[in-house]
Amino acid sequence: MKINKVKTGIIAAAVGMASLISTPTVMAADAQYIGSLVYRTGPYAPGGIPWADGFADYINLLNERDGGINGVKLNLEECDTAYNTDKGVECYERLKNNGPTGMPAVMPLSTGITYALLDRVVADKIPLITSGYGRADAADGTIFPYVFVPPATYWGGADIAINYMASEEGGYDNLKGKKIALVYHDSAYGKEPIKTLEALAGKHGFELSLFPVPHPGLEQKATWLKIGRQLRPDYVLMYGWGVMNATAIKEAAAVNFPREKFIGIWWSGNDVDMVPAGKAAVGYKSLQFNGVGADFDVHKMIKQVLYANGKGSADSEAGIGEVAYNRGLQSAVLLTEALQGAMNEFGNKPVTGEQVQWALDRLDIDEARLKAIGAEGLFDPIKLSCADHLGKGRAKITQWDGTQWKAITDWIQHNNEMLDVMYKESAAAYAKEKGITPRACN
Repeated sequence: MKINKVKTGIIAAAVGMASLISTPTVMAADAQYIGSLVYRTGPYAPGGIPWADGFADYINLLNERDGGINGVKLNLEECDTAYNTDKGVECYERLKNNGPTGMPAVMPLSTGITYALLDRVVADKIPLITSGYGRADAADGTIFPYVFVPPATYWGGADIAINYMASEEGGYDNLKGKKIALVYHDSAYGKEPIKTLEALAGKHGFELSLFPVPHPGLEQKATWLKIGRQLRPDYVLMYGWGVMNATAIKEAAAVNFPREKFIGIWWSGNDVDMVPAGKAAVGYKSLQFNGVGADFDVHKMIKQVLYANGKGSADSEAGIGEVAYNRGLQSAVLLTEALQGAMNEFGNKPVTGEQVQWALDRLDIDEARLKAIGAEGLFDPIKLSCADHLGKGRAKITQWDGTQWKAITDWIQHNNEMLDVMYKESAAAYAKEKGITPRACN
C-alpha cells in the first residue's frame, strides 16, 4: 500500500501565504481511512521520521499480511506538520473529513498541537490520542471524553524519575537536602513536569532548580556552567527535544557532570540524539514507555513481510528497533486495536471517530493480546475505562552504552495516590473554566 504524504509548504505567490500542498487522494469507499500527523521535515525531523516509519510499517503489515482489520483495508495518509502548531491544525482540518467516515482518531505528536485541538476534537467527535505528551490531566475521562493519554504522562514521568532517584539513594527519606535540577525545553512541553516536581520537592524535601532552554537548544554553555560549577546538583532531569538533547549531554560532559546522574524523559532518549553526543553520551539514562531494541516478533514480521519485499516505509530496515520507531509502532498498535474493538461492536466496515471513542473507553490490550501480535515485552499492557484514560502509566529506566539503549529497571509505577488527586484537581479546574459538565462513568 502506498502512503499518501501530504506536505506543508509556502506557496510562492503574490500573497505569500502558507498553505498545504497535497496530491488528490482516491479514497476507497470500503477502506478504513487513517490520517496521520507526522513531522518528517523541520528541526525535529530526526526524531519524527522513525516514529512515522514505525507507525506506517505496522499499518502496512496489517494490510499485507492480514488484509487489514477484520477484512477491512486500511488507507493511511500522512500530513507533515514540521512540528509546527499552525501547520498541525491545518493538517487536522485538511484530513478530518477524508475517507468514508472521516478520521477515526488524531495523534498530533506535539503538546502545542494537542492544546490547539482540544476544543475541535470534542466538536468533531474525533478521539485525540497523546501517548507520552500533551495534557496530563486528560487522564480524567469524565472531563476529557475525547482525549486519551496512554501509556504515560509527563507528570507520571517526573514522578517515576524521582522514584528512581530515591531508589538509587536508598529511599525517599534520603532525598531530603538533595539538589535536583530540571533542564527543560522552554515550551508547553518542557513546562509540563514543573508542577509535579514542585509537589514532590515539598513532600520529600529536595531542592528543585529550574533551567529553561530556548528553542532550538544550541546555546546551553552558560546553563551548564551554572549547573556544574555553581549548583552542583545530585541529579539532573531533562525534558529536552531535538538538538537540545545532544547539546545538553556534551555540555554536561564539558563540566564533568556524571552522565549516570543525568536522566531524560522519553523524548530526551532517542537514538539519533545519542550518536551526535559520541562518547559523552555513554552512561546517560532515559525513561522509556516502550521496550528497546528490535528483537521482538513484530519486528521480525515487519522485516519479512515488508522490507524483504521492498514495501517498508523507510529506505532500509536499519532503523527498526530505535526507540522512536518503537513508539510509532506502539501508537499504531493502540489505534488499530481500538479500530478492531469498534468494528467488533459496530460491524466490519469503516468506523467513525465516535465509535472509536467508544472502543477506547473499553480498550484492553493485555499480555495475551501483546503476545498474539508479536509485541510481548515491547509494550506494557494498556487497560482504559470511561473514567481512566491513562492506564497504568508505567515506564522503564534505560541507559545508553555507546551503541544502544539497555533497560536497567523493570516497569516502574508512578505514585497513583498523589497523581490521581492532581489529575482530578487540574481537570476540574479546566471543566470550570470551560463550563464542562463531567460525564457519569459507572
